[in-house]
Amino acid sequence: MQASDYADMYAIEESMWWFVGMRDITAALLDPICPSGTRKMILDAGCGTGANLVWLERYSGHGRVIGLDLVADALRFCRTRGHKNLVQASVTGIPFANETFDLVTSFDVLVQVEGEGSDEQALGEMFRVLREGGIAFVRVAAYEWMRSGHDEALGTQRRYELGELVERMERAGFRVLRTTYANSLLLPVAVLRRLVLKRIGLADRGSDVKPLKPEFDRLNLLLAGLLRREAHWLRNPKARLRAGLSAICVAEKPRR
Repeated sequence: MQASDYADMYAIEESMWWFVGMRDITAALLDPICPSGTRKMILDAGCGTGANLVWLERYSGHGRVIGLDLVADALRFCRTRGHKNLVQASVTGIPFANETFDLVTSFDVLVQVEGEGSDEQALGEMFRVLREGGIAFVRVAAYEWMRSGHDEALGTQRRYELGELVERMERAGFRVLRTTYANSLLLPVAVLRRLVLKRIGLADRGSDVKPLKPEFDRLNLLLAGLLRREAHWLRNPKARLRAGLSAICVAEKPRR
């Protein structure tokens, strides 16, 4: 990602439909297994510009939420938001002791980590710093066949089938609690936009993470509403979406 990408993310992370809707989906999956009243240490591993750090306080029970990111530009925007519990480091080498955290989140970070096997190394680090019974929430971009100019602009290294993500997490030692795809209703639209219209020049190339023009405010609300419908469906603990632009795995570090 370029510095301009972080500036765009900072500008829209609190209001753009995708970020708002995906937080609703995250809540639908985490709320049942992360009671809000219990004091927790939380790590957002790859915190970006930091909007999720405030949001994750809902689970901390007045504990600490720590943001970790490798990129100085990202942490600079976190500080602009007022965050202080920040660490500059890679998710492949998390600079905390074993069994420090109760919850570790990773929002579209594994797809960015460079190097063969680096995603599995990062999962191993998340497992290491979690306490027994701790929860990992991992979200990644889905389907290698969906690779497009959006991925090139953001430096995406890999995309996943849900089964691939589950396999990697189990290999790291996690016990998987819940899996699903997300952003399912808009998958056909994304296929058309990224794989057809962009390639023939009828849509802007590059990253889709850009501020919407004011005239698209209603569209922003509509798209957020579609993701909110998915979140409502996923509040059923047995519900699972079988296709989507994101793959999600919620897992536990087993107790001995």
